Amino acid sequence: MIEKLNKIAERFRDLELEMSKPDVIADQNRFKTLTRERSGLAPIVSTFEEYKKFKRELEDAKTLVGDERDPEMKELLVNEITELERKIEDHENRLLIMLLPKDPNSGKDVIMEIRAGTGGEEAALFAADLFRMYGRYADMKGWKIEYLSVSATGIGGYKEIIFSIRSPEAYDRLKFESGGHRVQRVPATEAGGRIHTSAVTVAVLPEAEDDEVDINPDDLRIDVYRSSGHGGQSVNTTDSAVRITHIPTGMVVTCQDEKSQHKNKAKALRVLRARLLEKANRERMEREAALRKSQVGSGDRSERIRTYNFPQSRVTDHRIGLTLYSLDKIMEGYLDAVVEPLKKHEIKEVLKKITM
Repeated sequence: MIEKLNKIAERFRDLELEMSKPDVIADQNRFKTLTRERSGLAPIVSTFEEYKKFKRELEDAKTLVGDERDPEMKELLVNEITELERKIEDHENRLLIMLLPKDPNSGKDVIMEIRAGTGGEEAALFAADLFRMYGRYADMKGWKIEYLSVSATGIGGYKEIIFSIRSPEAYDRLKFESGGHRVQRVPATEAGGRIHTSAVTVAVLPEAEDDEVDINPDDLRIDVYRSSGHGGQSVNTTDSAVRITHIPTGMVVTCQDEKSQHKNKAKALRVLRARLLEKANRERMEREAALRKSQVGSGDRSERIRTYNFPQSRVTDHRIGLTLYSLDKIMEGYLDAVVEPLKKHEIKEVLKKITM
């Protein structure tokens, strides 16, 4: 680790030297690229410098304590040594985390897809509950939500809802939500008071940049039709709804929420790009089996990741064996109670692999 940190510190110094050259300052694109790289290295170098300072101070304190005859001074030095050893261990852990391989999708916006699974209308109602949970979580974080596609039911549920969340934190905090979410509760439509079990699937897709996914226009079949509301009634007198079929993969994306055909097409293409990027990432991860095993959950939508038990106010995340009795707060958007343990577990698993 120290060898790698020394190389990073050397690269940081080289960057500062290069950025001071007049020809580099004059080339704005080059200067921006170097500035971005320097900004990424700066926290690591700063923490490493603090770590080295504490190591030097520890060596000095150990030398002094061996020569000290005054009991009071000796006690002060022993306490100082203990504190310095704590700081050094803390900085070592921080540096290890900083050196972890970054998720290639880190920092990206996301497109989330929530779909009702088994359970009929109750599953659709829970899909709406999950959407509200994520919406409140996004509001608390100051993230921006945009609806992309909605298929609602007559009593306030969602057969499917697709939306984007824009924030550099979005993917890193929401990637753990992909998978099957199971709910156990008495449905509003149940007269006998019996507990039902229903399921909803959630997919969290990193939003693809235009240059990340190459879509050949010849591979697309684009159909337009009139938008429809509940019960099939027309809500638009023009052919503004768009259905895009990606012929090589068979993926189909529809969007009808905007009155403009062009806006619906643009939204549908965003969802298609995200799905194609997810497919490419999944295939890459399957090739890199060791990396896949280090992750918290596979992101497979068929994998049951969490159970929400309303009668007992219990939430269980099955991947890490986490059980919380604060269902009401979590459904109100206080999702960090689940997200933070998942993030810590992921870091712990990756650290375990790189330090073995």
